[in-house]
Amino acid sequence: MSAPIVVDNVAALRAQIRNWRRDGLKVALVPTMGALHDGHISLVKIALEEAERCVVSIFVNPTQFAPTEDLDKYPRQLARDLDRLREAGAHLAYTPGVADMYPAGFATKISVGGPSAGLETDFRPTFFDGVATVVAKLFLQAAPDCAVFGEKDYQQLCVVRQLCRDLDLPVEIIGAPTVRDSHGLAMSSRNAYLSEAERGVARKLNVVLRQTAAELASGADEASAVGEAAEALVRAGFRKVDYVAAREAVTLAPWRQDRDGRLLAAAWLGTTRLIDNVEIPGA
Repeated sequence: MSAPIVVDNVAALRAQIRNWRRDGLKVALVPTMGALHDGHISLVKIALEEAERCVVSIFVNPTQFAPTEDLDKYPRQLARDLDRLREAGAHLAYTPGVADMYPAGFATKISVGGPSAGLETDFRPTFFDGVATVVAKLFLQAAPDCAVFGEKDYQQLCVVRQLCRDLDLPVEIIGAPTVRDSHGLAMSSRNAYLSEAERGVARKLNVVLRQTAAELASGADEASAVGEAAEALVRAGFRKVDYVAAREAVTLAPWRQDRDGRLLAAAWLGTTRLIDNVEIPGA
């Protein structure tokens, strides 16, 4: 595979995409914060199935981190990421710096309601403003035909879909299934923080969620089931559980058994916060 073109500014990005457009080529975007793993590569493969050209953005977005979060230690490994993109067949890596995305005097943010309410927002109140703003910028900069987001960050996926609907952004949003290791742990860049012992505990998150989702689909009382799930995670070795919650799959409104559902969770293992979600089957 050829190495991807690497550009770090909007003018160069748009110039290359204009060339592809002149040739009648469809363009897909995969937004990432780098530290690429197999989950990210699965998004690239889906993008290549949907379009003739794949752009992968690599930008650790400071506006979606709170002051107490892990912005400074978030893994950055651009050379390795570019090797992985070459192997995957991506055509362009867009690697802007903070000053490129948020130049001096930048004073705009986008807030999305609806699916952003609750769950992550209860613990990271500025997170989705940062996500919505940077995603809107990336869409305007790259003008892709479609963009691929992983279902592992399920609330984020719903927020991005709401953003595009509300602002009439002409980008098809494609949700990609969560990629897991052989034990069911959802791939995440933050898994790099985990020790081997912690990975063993982390793999129980998916087990508890699947068991609870099956109970809910069978008619179990929701409050009891999600409460027992949180307790099971603590017993398994998680330090703290931020939430375990059943929601409607599209709107993330409170779940009803006659609607498609999603069970979502966030929990702390040592100093690492993990999120995951599973479908509630038969809903």
